[in-house]
Amino acid sequence: MNLSLVKSLSALLPLAMSLAALALVVGHALMFGIVHEADEGTPAHIFQLLMAAQAPIIAFFALKWLPRAPGQTLRVLALQTVAALAAFAAVYFLT
Repeated sequence: MNLSLVKSLSALLPLAMSLAALALVVGHALMFGIVHEADEGTPAHIFQLLMAAQAPIIAFFALKWLPRAPGQTLRVLALQTVAALAAFAAVYFLT
């Protein structure tokens, strides 16, 4: 099986969602500055939805591809983890 798993939709979608969440946090910080709000706004809820919606997609990807191509699958899962950690790090450092 000489197929690049990164090109599959179940691998790309969580990466895109993490990058969108990262862009949302950085964009909000650039536009409004680092503001500690009493109530979470719409960007915070969108961030939470983007990050939570990745879990079933990543689980599907792992269940489908881990038995077939474990090496490539673990590399893609590591890439997805790094992207998610980058989004969470932006929230941690910018809020």
